[in-house]
Amino acid sequence: MEWYWAIALLFGLIVVLMLLGMPIALAFLGANIVAAMIFMGGTLGVAQILNSGFGAMTSFALVPIPMFLLMGELFYYTGLAARMFNAIDRLMGNVPGRLAYVTVIGGTGFAALSGSSMGSTALLGSLMVPEMMRRGYSKYLSMGPIMGTGGLAVIIPPSALAVLLATLGRTDVGALLLGGVIPGVLLATLYAALIFGWTVVAPDAAPAYSVQGVSLREKLRLVMIDIVPMFVVIVVVIGIMVAGYATPTEAAAVGCLAVMVLAVCYGALSWGNFRQSVDAALRVTVMAFLIILGSATFSNILAFSGASNGLISWATTFDVSPIGMLLIMIAIIFLLGCFMDQLSMMLLTAPIFFPLAKTLNFDLTWFGLIMLLSLEIGYTTPPFGLLLFVMKGVAPAGTTMRDIYLAAAPFILCVIALIALIIVFPPIATWLPSIAH
Repeated sequence: MEWYWAIALLFGLIVVLMLLGMPIALAFLGANIVAAMIFMGGTLGVAQILNSGFGAMTSFALVPIPMFLLMGELFYYTGLAARMFNAIDRLMGNVPGRLAYVTVIGGTGFAALSGSSMGSTALLGSLMVPEMMRRGYSKYLSMGPIMGTGGLAVIIPPSALAVLLATLGRTDVGALLLGGVIPGVLLATLYAALIFGWTVVAPDAAPAYSVQGVSLREKLRLVMIDIVPMFVVIVVVIGIMVAGYATPTEAAAVGCLAVMVLAVCYGALSWGNFRQSVDAALRVTVMAFLIILGSATFSNILAFSGASNGLISWATTFDVSPIGMLLIMIAIIFLLGCFMDQLSMMLLTAPIFFPLAKTLNFDLTWFGLIMLLSLEIGYTTPPFGLLLFVMKGVAPAGTTMRDIYLAAAPFILCVIALIALIIVFPPIATWLPSIAH
């Protein structure tokens, strides 16, 4: 069978199973089993790909996923996140657009501690949108920064999605995590610059109002008690990876333990919120591991049927520069992001795009960061971006999906600008991993 018929069969089976209502991971696994019967000699082929899939799931590199997820859930359910946001809010004073900046600063911190885009958006939306609306903020300036900042969890370490993508792409997990630090900070800076320009051009978007002053002593107390300990966790987790003292797995364990110790010190850890945190982390972990099982078997089928080599050979015959091919891959992710979730997109594209990137001699950390940013845009692209629906769920009554689309648009442009910067200046993504190795 020609490679293109093999790809058509695989994707056709997946689409049919998804249309029948089967979860994406199980749809991939089911299609792979049928394909193994056809291409790999029946039941022996099925046994072979399942063994390979379970082998991929037992990789030590995957241990950071549940640990980082638990770390974020503990931060959320113990109320440490709310403490940090309240402190930043009180410290900002009478800055125009203060609550929008609070969203970006606090949201960046929460993204670094949680690694969950949907959790970050849900928390920020429920905390900040009602307050901003009450203060007369534009509905677009109220919701846009929240969706933009929520997406930061995709690239700022510890990002469970980055660990998963590195595993699917068979590249260095630690390098991809570290590579997200500078782009993440740069993106948060672009968001802040956008808010500043917005409040200058349209002052009515963030009306001024009096804020109760905070004494210097109280400011120091807020910084030292409610902010510094949270950021110390981030610095320690990233720092021990950069310094080479810990692998991503060990850093994830240290971070998880540090958040638990903080929660105990604040008297915020109870059996109830610990159980909620474990339950929430477990649900996402099981889904992620099913995705890995489906991806590993999908990669094997693509390779055994000749589809991978055929597709790469076909793609490289075009008279297109490597950057042109990169832009085509980005455009494909943008298109898929309109209709699919990030895990599904990774499952579809990583087994094909990473071998192609390697053939084009791309630095895989640099390529992985560009792919993560492209996936981040998918969170807020209409009609089915996940963060759009999370925002709809926490937005005030009467908010339309059109309002949410328009609120997200300027922040999508910031991510596109960052992708362009990384393409033009690769050290933005590669410098930190290079000094760590």
